Amino acid sequence: MSSFGTAVMVKIVTCLRLLFYLQKFYKSTLLLAYQSFGVVYGDLSISPIYVYQSTFSGKLRSHEEDDVILGVLSLVFWTLTLIPLCKYIIIVLGADDNGEDYTVLIACLILVALFALQHFGTHRVGFVFAPILLAWLLCISLVGLYNIIHWNPGIFKALSPYYVYIFFKKAGKDGWRSLGGVVLCITGAEAMFADLGHFSQLSIRIAFTAVVYPCLIIAYMGEAAYYTKHTEDLERSFFKTIPEVVFWPVFVVATLATVVASQAIISGTFSIISQCRALRCFPRVKIIHTSGQIHGQIYIPEVNWILMVLCIAVVVGFRDTEMIGNAYGLAVITVMFVTTCLMFLVIVMVWKGWVLAALAFVVFFGSLELVYVAACFAKVHKGGWLPLTFSLIVLSVMCIWHYGTIKKHSFEHHNKVCLDMILTLGPHCGVTRVPGICLIYSNVVSGVPPMFAHFVTNFPAFHQILIFVTIESFTVPKVPVSQRFLVSRIGPPQFCLFQCVVRYGYKDARKDAHAFENQLLETIAEFLRRSGDDCDTGTSGLMTVIDSSPEGDAGGVRQGNGAGTGTNRKRVRFRGVVCSKELEELEDARESGLAYMMGNTCVLATDTSSYIKKFVINIVYGFLRRNCRRPATALGVPHTSLIEVGMAYRV
Repeated sequence: MSSFGTAVMVKIVTCLRLLFYLQKFYKSTLLLAYQSFGVVYGDLSISPIYVYQSTFSGKLRSHEEDDVILGVLSLVFWTLTLIPLCKYIIIVLGADDNGEDYTVLIACLILVALFALQHFGTHRVGFVFAPILLAWLLCISLVGLYNIIHWNPGIFKALSPYYVYIFFKKAGKDGWRSLGGVVLCITGAEAMFADLGHFSQLSIRIAFTAVVYPCLIIAYMGEAAYYTKHTEDLERSFFKTIPEVVFWPVFVVATLATVVASQAIISGTFSIISQCRALRCFPRVKIIHTSGQIHGQIYIPEVNWILMVLCIAVVVGFRDTEMIGNAYGLAVITVMFVTTCLMFLVIVMVWKGWVLAALAFVVFFGSLELVYVAACFAKVHKGGWLPLTFSLIVLSVMCIWHYGTIKKHSFEHHNKVCLDMILTLGPHCGVTRVPGICLIYSNVVSGVPPMFAHFVTNFPAFHQILIFVTIESFTVPKVPVSQRFLVSRIGPPQFCLFQCVVRYGYKDARKDAHAFENQLLETIAEFLRRSGDDCDTGTSGLMTVIDSSPEGDAGGVRQGNGAGTGTNRKRVRFRGVVCSKELEELEDARESGLAYMMGNTCVLATDTSSYIKKFVINIVYGFLRRNCRRPATALGVPHTSLIEVGMAYRV
């Protein structure tokens, strides 16, 4: 074959490969976009049910005339366009890194069923709920088109911002107070950013821009067209706008969509709690990754059931949709305003953008949101106090946990033992080395944690090979596997002491204990192999990044036969024709067994501390530590291999 023919074949193969990857990419993106309907957009999609009713429930009821109705529609249109579409879809998503007595009873049962479904995972819940939301969006858009054509085809003129001016001119202060109802049209929009870890930017943008946004605009226009001819129904129900011939099918779909609506907040709460925990701002909780492809799809059992109890308490306690709407509206618009302020830092510090551009973003969107914030704060006494109180409690828990954790780490740093103490220990000091490997977990990156010194002082024996392990969480989504382990040697080779820092991002999945053992020992083996003849020269104290990824492994650790037998421990063998003495010792020690050592510390304030500090550390922080997941459980450490050392920290 000629060189020309070869070049043509290469180009054809390249094009076919590119088309294959593009097809795979867009297929997965469209699949995520479909799932996002059932998770992200439920709350936003059902807002037409209550926006007009809530807006005209106050003093605005005395202004039930066409210009005011058109003004409310204009406000809804521009609010939906500027905040969810322009702010979130276009900008913020780029910052990547939920009988009255009979009604209450039914609502509680629905909530229990909804939260019980969460353990199936975001992808399964999304597949189940997505058809319901799509059917709902189709229903409200078709009903909206019917109402526009049948009642007021000229409703399109309300899309002009001129009607916003007319609205405030005629309604005055009553119009400003009614903004607490208008803001409900964007409740759920913040979930597009909060649930970003469960999906992708492109999938969320496609779903909102192509389906959700146009359907909502048509639905709101149809409602307004109906109300201009039936002002007496403004304070009643959305269902008055549905033609009688299709009333019951739409009612059934609306009921199902209302059940799905809370899913966005539930999934968003899981993501936020997970990230706060990774940043050490929230007590340890169990995080279950429900998807093998998307690590952001998670389920947190403790948070799920606590959220369910709180939701039921709100429903039973308020029993008033207007008060619940006031509480929700204030919570949503406050979150959006805080997001706007934080975007200034993202634009300037992360995106390296112009300060003037960041300032323009904050001034434009912030001024719009501040108008709604002011209107919502006017309803604090009518339910708005709930999100303020709850957020204050959660913020206090986060601050106290973070403060106590910092104090604990500070104590360990200032009370760590010099390495010389460990290096001087030996048989002549009465210290015995027993066969095996011990992983000593601590927050001390260099030196010996006080917990280990306390252990040796009271029990003068430790394993043949010691590896001091420190887990570090970074404010990045993922740390590449090739950069996860930093290894250094402590003292001369005959002491068999190592220091290892394991780095995780807040979206990294923590592997099970056996997989972690194998990966860590593979890293140590590779470190020894790289050291070569220089390993006898002593200690340098420098940390070395070891590539432990499978493709970068030239001969590290492989699992022996029978590794998947369940209860049996996994065996490792070191490949290579000639193994150094240290590699043989490492393998022999691994065969003898591996143990984990952790501190079971009690953090207490010093006697000279203030009463406030004693209350915060001894009572609140102590309560949180006793009732959160233990470090060994969070790291998946086998209970049968765990050594816990008790010690009191006076901070």
